[in-house]
Amino acid sequence: MELKTITTSRLTTAYRVHGTPGARKLLLIHGNASSSAFYEPLMERLADEFYMVAPDLRCFGGSDALPVDATRGMRDFSDDIHELVEALGWDKFSILGWSLGGGMAMQYAIDHSERLEAVVLQAPLSPYGFGGTYDADGKKLEPLGLASGAGCANAQLVAALQSGDRAFIGSVIDTIYVTPTYQIEPALREKFIDSVLTTRVGEGFYPGNSTTCGSWPFVVAGDRGICNTMAPNWCDLSGLADIPNKPPILWIRGEQDLMVSDTSACDLAFLGKAGLVPGYPGEEVCPPQPMLSQTRFVLDRYSANGGSYHEAIIPGGHGCMLDHEDEFIYELRNFF
Repeated sequence: MELKTITTSRLTTAYRVHGTPGARKLLLIHGNASSSAFYEPLMERLADEFYMVAPDLRCFGGSDALPVDATRGMRDFSDDIHELVEALGWDKFSILGWSLGGGMAMQYAIDHSERLEAVVLQAPLSPYGFGGTYDADGKKLEPLGLASGAGCANAQLVAALQSGDRAFIGSVIDTIYVTPTYQIEPALREKFIDSVLTTRVGEGFYPGNSTTCGSWPFVVAGDRGICNTMAPNWCDLSGLADIPNKPPILWIRGEQDLMVSDTSACDLAFLGKAGLVPGYPGEEVCPPQPMLSQTRFVLDRYSANGGSYHEAIIPGGHGCMLDHEDEFIYELRNFF
């Protein structure tokens, strides 16, 4: 496996490259608060079957720490990646996106569907963003951006990123990124902690800026930074259902995923309903976000419009390619 950098007109991107030249090209996009390092084990397993590139998104890993314009939704990331694949000379390829990276993969498909042979959405961001919406069709809470964006980020995680608190970061990886019963090999776990700690912190970076409001939970998404790119003010990926060229889609997720779920432990509305955040005004005012139902709603529209998708539910957590690698690879091979 090689670590490389490439400079385009937008930024310098660090990336991992591994596999068999001439094999099917696969672009792997990591999630929030991580980097391409999380794909190393999978890349090792798939080296005989694919030629893989796994970039670090801006503000993560070894790539440039450029501020993110959240008003463009996923497009800062998607445009960066488009220039990367142009520089690599990739005309046709498949894309695999995890979590935030799944949202970016949807945006890339909306903008450049003609380039994609297949799309894998691994525990993806809902097409309607993260927080601030309800019902399967993504109705928006009022005021727009309520209960979403940077103001809803875990304050302990932000502090740990700033202080370099390896113990706290490790505990997040152990309980949220993978299922708590799974033990990551110690040296690899240290590499993953290093990876998370590359996340740049600030109003233009992670988590971004926010404003207050008079409605529970009293925060509204801002217009800068990573977490705000996922707010419903700016993030609407439902256009995936209408793209002109429709590559086959694999939607794969772990059944114990605590992050992307209809009962997400990272959704303030769900936490309020569960009595874990005080002051919750009730489900009729601030209902939890049904993230899985929303993704299925858009993918069903994709299918009705002439596309195809397969939903694969395997054991595992948010990072099911780590804690249930064999099952993940089995589904990936079946799909391809």
